[in-house]
Amino acid sequence: MPGKRHKHSKKGFSIHTSLLCLILSGSILTLFGILYVDNIPWHIGTLMIDKMAVNFGYHKPVYAIVIDAGSTGSRVHAFTFHESYIGSHLVLDKELFKFNKVGLSSFVDNPDEGAKSIDVLVEEAKNEIPREHWTNASLFLKATAGLRLLPADKAENLLHSVKTRLKQVPFITSEDAVGIMDGIDEGIFSWFTVNFLLGRINGNPANTVAALDLGGGSTQVTFAAIAPSSLIHKDRIHLAPSPKGNIPVYTHSFLGLGLKAARKKILTHGQKDSKNITSECVNHIITGRKFKYGNEIYYVSGPKVNFSTMNSKGQNEFWVDEEIPIVNMEKCNSIIKDFVLQNSKPPEELPNKVIFAFSYYFDRAAEAGLIDPLSGGRIKLEGFKNAAVDACTNPNADQPFMCLDLSFIWILLEYGLGLKLETPINLFKKIDGHEVSWALGAAYNFLNRVKY
Repeated sequence: MPGKRHKHSKKGFSIHTSLLCLILSGSILTLFGILYVDNIPWHIGTLMIDKMAVNFGYHKPVYAIVIDAGSTGSRVHAFTFHESYIGSHLVLDKELFKFNKVGLSSFVDNPDEGAKSIDVLVEEAKNEIPREHWTNASLFLKATAGLRLLPADKAENLLHSVKTRLKQVPFITSEDAVGIMDGIDEGIFSWFTVNFLLGRINGNPANTVAALDLGGGSTQVTFAAIAPSSLIHKDRIHLAPSPKGNIPVYTHSFLGLGLKAARKKILTHGQKDSKNITSECVNHIITGRKFKYGNEIYYVSGPKVNFSTMNSKGQNEFWVDEEIPIVNMEKCNSIIKDFVLQNSKPPEELPNKVIFAFSYYFDRAAEAGLIDPLSGGRIKLEGFKNAAVDACTNPNADQPFMCLDLSFIWILLEYGLGLKLETPINLFKKIDGHEVSWALGAAYNFLNRVKY
């Protein structure tokens, strides 16, 4: 009996000791939060506290699945969050990202097949999220510029087929889970994602960065609105979510100024209604190169008469003592500049912001060798201009549209958005291991709206 009493006493002491340690830890953490959290980036403080709380086993996952049905492909993001222990906001733990390269809008005449194309992405999400949490995970699909540019009845047929198919999945899908995302929301959520991952959403708009998203069909420009020149545009001022309250942001989506949509307009400039087109923005050596956008296919060639050349001496060892064909940049850039100026208006406050650009901005910079394709980097806007000159004066049949694309990006940023050639551009595909896109912002906003 004495031994048993001793055993129970030891167990009770252990429990009380653990509880006391937990209480003391909690008190210290609370005091730390009260005294110091405002003096350090909120995400660092929360992550420290959350990490300790998770170590105690207090960790309840929250899941959200976002399917981004873009103009040039569909992507699935399966996010795992948990609610923070100070501030009651969501903390991102991990993310699955997978994609296919066929845009939903490509199935405009076969909506059932379009819906089936999403199946593989749903399966990826099912493999990521534990089966026991499937019925607690919210899923939604939002289409972007690819469907915005379709006739309304055709877009609706596609969405109806997707809705019908997603009713069979084990995840939570609300009545409005499938639809076309407004360009405003796309801009706001992209801005949120960048600043959330950078740890800059702390209630002070001056700490945030501008987000430039170049998609296939549209481009979005979003930044915290501080200057009167931004605030007077009431139709472009919207509230973006943050853990410390909403932040007013300037956002605008330029429909048709996405890379692929712009390429189509520039290539077909001055052309008759034909699928065989000749463009001043393509090198003479290109003949009948296929270009597909949405459900339209074009065969593109460079000019066969009156095309520009450059003496190869000192330019390229493979064209010694010959006149090499080049793109006439004066003619090409005139077409691009007219197109950009007709479809954009520079936001006056943007040049004063720290600029983060992604999507096709990142892709083309990486392909041109301006940044590391894995880690990204920072360049001056002039880097895009110089890369455009290089692509236009060096024939490359493997990249027939690189001259046009880089020229468009440079002209869009300088003349369409008002940036200077010396403006630093931060180009990243991922931040802290997570994809830069509107999906994270959309998931965060949705989960907060439904209270997880």
